[in-house]
Amino acid sequence: MRCSRPGRCARFPNLTNALAELRRVLKPGGRFHFVGHAPDPPVARWQRRLEPLNKRLAGGCHLTRKIPETIEEAGFAIEQLDTYYFKDEPKLFASTFEGRALRR
Repeated sequence: MRCSRPGRCARFPNLTNALAELRRVLKPGGRFHFVGHAPDPPVARWQRRLEPLNKRLAGGCHLTRKIPETIEEAGFAIEQLDTYYFKDEPKLFASTFEGRALRR
């Protein structure tokens, strides 16, 4: 599985169920790549306020979903996790992470 566009993992209505299914179909040692919005402490308050509107306008995308933590709780080990800001984007939406996880 490759969540290859920013926010793609943030759009699953039930991320826990999606990760359980992913874990079921990946063999032990299988990997998947993910990309998503990262909750950003300096603007987290505004991200929380705007999230309901953002979910309606951006196909269900959550700005504050803690995806790396949820991935680990689902039985994966995070092998790589990079965070950065998209250039020329408002800080509320530009804080992004991408990584790779391994099925334990």
